[in-house]
Amino acid sequence: MPDMTDKLMQYCDANKVLIITGHYGSGKTEIAMNLAVDQAQREESRRVAIADLDIVNPYFRSRDYSSLYEKYGIRMMASSRSASDADLPTLPADIRAAFDQEDLFTVFDVGGDPTGAHVLRGYTRWLKNIPHAMLVVVNANRPQTDTAEKAAAYIAEIERASGLKADGIIDNTHLCRETTAGELEKGRRICEEISERTGLDTVCHTEEKGKFTSGGKDVYPINIYLKKPWEV
Repeated sequence: MPDMTDKLMQYCDANKVLIITGHYGSGKTEIAMNLAVDQAQREESRRVAIADLDIVNPYFRSRDYSSLYEKYGIRMMASSRSASDADLPTLPADIRAAFDQEDLFTVFDVGGDPTGAHVLRGYTRWLKNIPHAMLVVVNANRPQTDTAEKAAAYIAEIERASGLKADGIIDNTHLCRETTAGELEKGRRICEEISERTGLDTVCHTEEKGKFTSGGKDVYPINIYLKKPWEV
């Protein structure tokens, strides 16, 4: 059984589509990938898919990890590779399965700035008919979300652009390989302040699996799948 927090598991169990969004550098694609893999490994798992709806970030894209998804039987929904670098990116044609196929659980990986979040408006008429939730990933080390005030404003921008209300936040404060326990504690503090400002629950705090061992019930240990070119 994957080591997911109770709150995060509840979001997965209660919804057919789980939208993961966050500012560039927040780690939202990493979170989306971990959630898809962990759900696929559950013994009672539904079929699992991941939909790459990030039309903003050309560098770290969930669509580039097809071999990982094949290993765990995860369905990949993405625009065709031939169109992935086009000036006007296309959206996956098979995404209707996320709404129509009853036993399919889909993680949406969505760009977090207003341009990226606006993509969701094209799906609101289908989303309103199925259980869904939107979680916003926050990295307190990014300049756009390094204070509770700025993060709350940023979440409001995502809500306006997407036409959806955020349901909770995921604290993914990190400095890549330079992350320390002190950085994790800073993330906890700022996310508590964000929760107070917005009324949104902090669903979990992430830690790199194998590096930190706080063992808290609210900690979601994640694998680092996304590698920089010099780390491959």
